[in-house]
Amino acid sequence: MSKTVEEHRASAPKKLTFAILTISTSRMKQLTNGVAVKDQSGDAAMKLLEDAGHKVSFRRIIPDDKSSIINALKALVAAEEVDAIITCGGTGITRSDVTIETIEPMFAKTLPGFGELMRKISYSTIGSAAMLTRAIAGTIGDKVVFCIPGSTQAVEVALGKLIIPEIGHVVKHVREN
Repeated sequence: MSKTVEEHRASAPKKLTFAILTISTSRMKQLTNGVAVKDQSGDAAMKLLEDAGHKVSFRRIIPDDKSSIINALKALVAAEEVDAIITCGGTGITRSDVTIETIEPMFAKTLPGFGELMRKISYSTIGSAAMLTRAIAGTIGDKVVFCIPGSTQAVEVALGKLIIPEIGHVVKHVREN
C-alpha cells in the first residue's frame, strides 16, 4: 500500500453513520398489505456495519419507483447525521428495475472502481453471471451513495470487502473542498 493511502486512511474518520434503503417493489407491496417482511439484505448490511463499529441511523424499504427513490435520497442527503447511504436492490435488468437509472444522474462524481471491483470479486464466485451486477457508487452533495444488488451475498461482498475497509477514506475526500 502506498504511503499516501496509509496517511489518508490514518486521518480519515473511523466511526460513521449510515442510512440503508432497501429498494423493492414486492416487499413494499407486502408492507402496504400488512404482511410481515423479511429484509435479509438490509439485516445483513446493518449487522456488518454495526459489527465494524459504525452506526445505522435510518433504514427503510421503498418501492423501485423513480419518485420514491429521488425523494428518499434527497431527504438522506439533507440529513446532517448521515455520512453514507447504502441502497440494496433494484439493480437488475428487468423493466421495473429503475434504481441505477434514477440515482446515477444525481451523482456529482462517480466511483467506477466500486462497480468494477464488485464484478471482479463476484466473477470469482458466480462466474459470468457477474456481468449482470449493476453496482455503482458516487457522491451527491457531501454524501457517498453505494447502490448494490439485493442479494445477501452481494451485500456481504460490497460491505465486507469494499465499503467497510475504505469508507473512512472515501468520506474524508468527499468532505474536502
